[in-house]
Amino acid sequence: MRILHTSDWHLGKSLEQINRISEQREFIDCLCTTVEEQKIDLVLVAGDIYDTYNPSAAAEELFYEAIERLNDKGRRAVVVIAGNHDNPERLCAASALTYKSGIILLGYPASDAGEHKIKDIDIKIVDSGPGWLELSVPGCGHHAVIITMPYPSEARLEEVLSQDADEGSLQRAYSEKIGGIFANLGEKFRDDTVNLIVAHLFLMGGSTSDSERTLQVGGAMTVNPGVMPDKTHFAALGHLHRPQEIRNAPCPVFYAGSPLAYSFSESDYSKAVYIVDAKPGEKAVVTPVYLDCGKPLRKWVAEEGIGQAIKWCEEGRDPNAWIDLEIVTDRVLTSDEQKNIRSLHPGIINIRPRLKLGEAEILTSPSREGRKIDDLFSDYYKYRMGASIPDDLMMAFVEVLNDNSGEDDGENAANRESDDSQVNNDSQQSTDSRKKGKGSESVKNVMYREVTADETEAS
Repeated sequence: MRILHTSDWHLGKSLEQINRISEQREFIDCLCTTVEEQKIDLVLVAGDIYDTYNPSAAAEELFYEAIERLNDKGRRAVVVIAGNHDNPERLCAASALTYKSGIILLGYPASDAGEHKIKDIDIKIVDSGPGWLELSVPGCGHHAVIITMPYPSEARLEEVLSQDADEGSLQRAYSEKIGGIFANLGEKFRDDTVNLIVAHLFLMGGSTSDSERTLQVGGAMTVNPGVMPDKTHFAALGHLHRPQEIRNAPCPVFYAGSPLAYSFSESDYSKAVYIVDAKPGEKAVVTPVYLDCGKPLRKWVAEEGIGQAIKWCEEGRDPNAWIDLEIVTDRVLTSDEQKNIRSLHPGIINIRPRLKLGEAEILTSPSREGRKIDDLFSDYYKYRMGASIPDDLMMAFVEVLNDNSGEDDGENAANRESDDSQVNNDSQQSTDSRKKGKGSESVKNVMYREVTADETEAS
């Protein structure tokens, strides 16, 4: 059986307000070409299909086009799980239609793939239950048993995992819970099947980048790699954006990473998908396929000043890349200078002057109480940029400030006061509930402080 592992598409995600849907469409074309050329039997998509809970119409259209092409009219099985960025219900809303072709969409950790039927094609769900399925795919003389674990937050597991607010206790409880699920479902693995896991979670030891949304504040929702079932031929994980193997696990465990670089912290490594050749009773062979779709992200540091940056642009350096430009300078760059640089290279996203050490005045941090907001902004600018704020920038700031001030009427102030009060009440209820052992929704969504799409949508 040939399996392709991909994840973290983040369809609809932009880069500094730049729409990248065309680059994402290029990746989908590349992916569909790969599954055809490599004669893939099963595609595993390990979560974070979209970048937000409410994706754009263009992002949804691209997703449905992608899974239809990957499925190739029922000739290839496709299994998709939800990540922390995805709305489980929205992702699976089309299940009644997709299952007919052998496209399996799963939103929650205990989802049962057998709830919908696959009809009149060679892909068959032989057996299933909450969190697992046995799948027959065309052209393979053996079946795949797949443990499926869409993003398992405390809320999506519908369980309070620990009454103790200590981060270490929470982490141990969470890891033990996930390990217990894997141990129980791992009993479905057999010697005559290809045994797979597709999951969206954070294993200890994984390398992160700046573009992943933290699953929680602290390390409470990390999982010990040792809990992975040792009979697993291959575990296809999502969440981390760097393609990598977790080497201290008892079975082959890989993150496919995101297909495009979504932050400049990802500019120094290649993107990939993994192809897995697996047979019952034999060790799986894992092969990376490196991607060259989409624009690369590059960091430029002009140590010799603005002239060096202009020279690079005129020489045509990295013509098809998005650029983060840092310029070492002894003064603040004018707006005309920045416009000139951008006109020479349309891919420049950020221009950040870095003032030479020793030439910037060092500021202290006086109390802000009773000070005017324009004075605070002026001090902040001087602290960050090492120079006084230009008059035209201060005028623009004051204009924006004055334009918004008229909207701050008594009703808005009352609403803000009510909102602040509710936040404080929720936080107190969360703490009280955990102390008393109550499994309330506030414990799930506030005490853990999961920085996920769940919380973003709720707020």
